[in-house]
Amino acid sequence: MTDYDAIVVGARIAGSPTAMLLARKGYRVLLVDRATFPSDTISSHLIHAPGMAALQRWGLSEQVIETGCPPIPTYRLDFGVFAIVGQPRVGGYGRACAPRRTVLDKLLVDAAAASGAEVREGFTVESLIVEDGTVRGIRGRTAGGTPSAERARVVVGADGVNSFVARAVGAARYRELPALEALYLAYWQDFPTSGEFQLYARERRGIGAIPTNDGLTVVIATWAADEFDANRRDLLGNYLRAFETDPELADRVAAARRVSRPVGMLMDNFSRQSFGAGWALAGDAGYHKDAVTAQGISDAFRDAEALVAALDEAFDGRRTWTDSLSAYQAVRDETTAAMFELTCQLASPEPPDEESLALFAMIAGNQEASDDFMSVLAGTLPVPTFFDPTNLGRYPSMALT
Repeated sequence: MTDYDAIVVGARIAGSPTAMLLARKGYRVLLVDRATFPSDTISSHLIHAPGMAALQRWGLSEQVIETGCPPIPTYRLDFGVFAIVGQPRVGGYGRACAPRRTVLDKLLVDAAAASGAEVREGFTVESLIVEDGTVRGIRGRTAGGTPSAERARVVVGADGVNSFVARAVGAARYRELPALEALYLAYWQDFPTSGEFQLYARERRGIGAIPTNDGLTVVIATWAADEFDANRRDLLGNYLRAFETDPELADRVAAARRVSRPVGMLMDNFSRQSFGAGWALAGDAGYHKDAVTAQGISDAFRDAEALVAALDEAFDGRRTWTDSLSAYQAVRDETTAAMFELTCQLASPEPPDEESLALFAMIAGNQEASDDFMSVLAGTLPVPTFFDPTNLGRYPSMALT
């Protein structure tokens, strides 16, 4: 067995940046994933401006743009009777874009390898090495079936919502809300979006459309979680029928060509205990919520930077392991709390109550308010800042009496 400073399990949007940033600091890193790259995964694809800023800091933003992924300057949230349409205030962050995960994940894996991390694709982790209650490494098999065991100072689980690492260490969930809806997506050709990130709320159905690479659009349909079992008996039919809730969407579907089968899942909402003796979690493994606000990629990038900073402090003795990693988790929970609440509100299959609908209608009627609300969805304006009554009173016709 070879000793590493860190073994990162999962090589997608949380794992590869974590491995890359640790390797850039001079640590010896092993990055493993049961997948091989390029390969696809279920995802909303959207990288909001803060995620683009992270890519810029890492020297990777131009590589993403050069893949032909179109910029997305405008966001739309359409309630049928009115729509909020605005351009997020991105400052120096750069415009959002939504690369195919076949493109983005491969780029990140390659960046980790170029930074000095050892990458093993097609590697299945079968168990953790635990000694005296502390995680010391992993056991697994290579793509060819050869058994392998490796040791490290920390094992990072960046292996998604159904994280093997989280299950193996018994990481407890908290701030938990059962799945509100199921999400299914497919890729379409000739499905225009006018360069927008589009969300439509219709009759216990949600529709999303996001332009991605190669002239394709990722088109999402959601329905209430209580319909999950019944609807998956005719998945394609129910996916297509979702668009019949709006004539304009139905026309776009009729004129377009679907180039993939729909795939999807229920979307649980929770945080997990994200560190312990010899282990830590990042990305969806530690914190997961509905995809309606498309925060997953930006969250994963944020986690990678924050976790690497915490591990670096612990490794060189500037802070104890517990102090450093508990701060990592606490800051994550604090900074995501308001967006978690807003996301779950927007993901509810039930229509907004009268008070919320009236507020959204007032936002839709004011362009500055619409731009600022979309800045909230983009993550460039804090949720509490926007919804503070004093702030809402700044917009003409929205002063609260």
